[in-house]
Amino acid sequence: MKLGVSSYSFAKYIKETECDLFEVCRLAKEIGFAAIEFINITTPDPIATAKELREYCASIDLEIAAYTIGADLLNGDEEEILQKLYDFVDTAEALGAPLMRHDVTYSLPDGMTWEDAIPVLVPRIRKVTEYAKKKGIRTCSENHGYIFQDSERVEALIKAVDDPNYGWLLDVGNFLCADEYPLDGVRRALPYAIHAHVKDFLYRKSDELLARPSGFFGTRNGNLLRGTILGHGDVPVAEAVKLIRKSGYDGVLSLEFEGAEENLPALRAGYKYMTRLMEMPIE
Repeated sequence: MKLGVSSYSFAKYIKETECDLFEVCRLAKEIGFAAIEFINITTPDPIATAKELREYCASIDLEIAAYTIGADLLNGDEEEILQKLYDFVDTAEALGAPLMRHDVTYSLPDGMTWEDAIPVLVPRIRKVTEYAKKKGIRTCSENHGYIFQDSERVEALIKAVDDPNYGWLLDVGNFLCADEYPLDGVRRALPYAIHAHVKDFLYRKSDELLARPSGFFGTRNGNLLRGTILGHGDVPVAEAVKLIRKSGYDGVLSLEFEGAEENLPALRAGYKYMTRLMEMPIE
């Protein structure tokens, strides 16, 4: 299993320094990561940028693990939604990424339940993964976005799509956004996992606090989360990684950091923690 990092993890550093993605790649390699994944490339010509990033990563021996983009396949014009996703697949191809993660939705139309949404989402997801398959790219969705965030819902969606080219981006921390115990989510996700994220959160029950502290955001049930350095929070990261390793998963394990701490020191600490976790006995 290779250790990777998401370019999203450098968001605070990018904002502070206005550096580009090439500098992010250099820093990722310097810290020790073997792979990187990119979130939505927003340059005027994403295809050209993707090709340049691919060449640069090859020159520094940094594997490109995935291209991860936001998407809402439920709300809006179907033709426009699908064309946008096909364009993202083209960018993933230019990157040389073997995987593309897309979200499925962030909100339900009035009167629609998550169960009602599945028959609408399934044919659209299949069209995207069929398009990607022709380019040698697998697609996946993450337990992310509140609506399809807990493991029961994501599993139901993946089973309904029923396409071997479409799988699960397992994020060990994101289950807390739906107030699900992370290890329960990890166990359910592992049979479908084709990519994986580690992250950590501070988790606080709403009744423990009189007001929302700065930097915290709400879970689906009104509890509170704040990103933090891997290993410093309330996600059982060590146990989750042990389960992932024991399952035989052999893809990239990527760090996602979204905490308030200083960016680069947090990523260095996270990488060191990940390397220690990979040395743990799994029995």
